[in-house]
Amino acid sequence: MKTGFIGVGNMGGAILTGYASSPRGKKDHIMICDLSRALCEQRMEEIPGLAMTDSIEDLVRGSDVIILGVKPQGMEPVMEAAAKAYTPDKLVISMAAGISTEYLENALGKGARVIRIMPNTPAMVGEGMIAVCRGKKATDQDLDTARAILETTGRVETVDEELIDCVIGVSGSSPAYTFMYIEALAQAAVDNGMEAEKARAFAAQAVLGAARLVLESPESLQKLRENVCSPGGTTIEAVKRLLDNGFMDDVKEGFQAAVDRSIEMTKEKQGK
Repeated sequence: MKTGFIGVGNMGGAILTGYASSPRGKKDHIMICDLSRALCEQRMEEIPGLAMTDSIEDLVRGSDVIILGVKPQGMEPVMEAAAKAYTPDKLVISMAAGISTEYLENALGKGARVIRIMPNTPAMVGEGMIAVCRGKKATDQDLDTARAILETTGRVETVDEELIDCVIGVSGSSPAYTFMYIEALAQAAVDNGMEAEKARAFAAQAVLGAARLVLESPESLQKLRENVCSPGGTTIEAVKRLLDNGFMDDVKEGFQAAVDRSIEMTKEKQGK
């Protein structure tokens, strides 16, 4: 299977790196293309054996699977070029927010096999959470192919496309909220006399461990929280203060803002 990557920035590059380093991803069967030739050259230095092209049409023509790591605002010219070389025996996987499978299918032409994904930046360290939804013509085998590629960078779950906006709020955008939480914890530790580098490690490891406990424990989130909150202890005081200050509501409002913007972006693109 020959795989082409159009766009090898942060997210496209993360999936490229994970796939190319896996037994499935044969480097001499991977071609990359990006508006930034310098970025392509950097990826080729990082992953020897890749092929590079400046032509989207050549990449599409020579690939069985095309992975689009293109931002929504840059999608239109990319699709125009891709459509010139696309044939329905090829699978296209897109990670652009606000770009529906219907838009991709219409742009590529009759019979287009399309899968839409929503990854997040922890894919850069192999801990991504990637949602997958398929278009009308994508087959079960196409879904298996997409999952096999994406599982090299994290956890993969199949969802209906109507939930993709929700996915953006809960996992696509949420690393940013989590970084803010870690930043606040680390800064508070620094304010209390801890070295900045050590404070960052303590805060980040606590979040990493808590997340792992959530994934591996059968207990509810409320129960896990209660397990840490001894009556009259330190944790319960912190939790009370956070709840009194609207911590839970703030997180939900942030989530909803991301979801609402995703819905707006889709409507804007469909209106064109």
